[in-house]
Amino acid sequence: MSSALDGLRVIDLSRVLGGPYCAQLLGDHGADVIKIEPPAGDETRGWGPPFINGSAAYYQGLNRSKRGLALDLRHEEGREVLLKLLADADVLVENFKAGTLEKWGIGYERLHRLFPRLIHCRISGFGADGPLGGLPGYDAVAQAMGGLMSVNGEKGGDPLRVGLPLVDMVTGLNAVAGITLALHERTRSGEGQFVEAALFDSALALMHPHFPNVFAGGAEPQRMGNAHPNIAPYDAYATATQNIFLAVGNNAQFAKLCTVLESPEILEDPRFQDNGSRLAHSAELRIALETALSRHGGSEIAERLIRAGVPCGPVLGANEVLRHPHTAHRGMLVEIGAYKGTGTPVKLGRTPASYRRVPPAFAEHSTEILAELGLNENQIRALRESGVAPDSL
Repeated sequence: MSSALDGLRVIDLSRVLGGPYCAQLLGDHGADVIKIEPPAGDETRGWGPPFINGSAAYYQGLNRSKRGLALDLRHEEGREVLLKLLADADVLVENFKAGTLEKWGIGYERLHRLFPRLIHCRISGFGADGPLGGLPGYDAVAQAMGGLMSVNGEKGGDPLRVGLPLVDMVTGLNAVAGITLALHERTRSGEGQFVEAALFDSALALMHPHFPNVFAGGAEPQRMGNAHPNIAPYDAYATATQNIFLAVGNNAQFAKLCTVLESPEILEDPRFQDNGSRLAHSAELRIALETALSRHGGSEIAERLIRAGVPCGPVLGANEVLRHPHTAHRGMLVEIGAYKGTGTPVKLGRTPASYRRVPPAFAEHSTEILAELGLNENQIRALRESGVAPDSL
């Protein structure tokens, strides 16, 4: 079967996480993605251990479905090769510091004049202008400045970074959304445009329901551990074995919870009659629920509850999740030879994702890509020997 983005060419100049993740998703859905690394390589190749074939697992998780080329864009010859690649490209993804491409004479304005159909996507920390414009940004900085750390952590404890690069990954997803929006608009106008996804913006957009609560005059959001500021029971609860997470959003679900737990006294307690009352008495509710849950194993009661219509699940570790049969059923495990990766979360019924290429070794496809541009063996050798298109780190 064909994929949704078959025939689309993407030039990926980005490094680290947000941009590479964006380009990997585009590649999974059929785009021909050419990853261009500087002579020193994408720095995440060294972000290990563990390492796989000389590159860190971190790099391997973000660069599937791409071909690899190395170019030194500080040299005019390297920029000339890039312009040849962009002549047939639909999308450029980059995360250079603001002003870098302009300094090299290949900023958006010039590229738009040369290639009016090109969609130029930039992923940045704070955008190019404004009080913080052009400053470097990493996921943890965005989590800190965007408010995420202020609401993450135990009640009364210190602010905590979410234990994964959430903002980087969401920024990559936002970039995919922006690119696909621009591609759709191009079908009407015939013209590409500049697309920007900033970590700062993405962090702020994640602050739901905390910002809406503030907009409505609510108090400053506080750290609440696993609890929810607006809903109860919505938290992790102890059982006879592992913890489970309950996310009970309405009275009907609460009634089902009490029925499965065979605890009518909880349902009839006036302190727990509606969500507002349960929220006001969340400490007492925890004692009542954990007393009932202590008679059950976590996995067993979670299975019974979710099948009864109560949103609930056991708190699983990484290896437990990977072994779960639903993980495989949802196509979230990818194996290409010895390569193992996480599948795309975007599912299309008629044109599904396809996984054809493992993450490229450094400059693995240099000769192939340069030959496609019409360069002969002597020209390719000259670029390699001059260091403009190196084939090794």
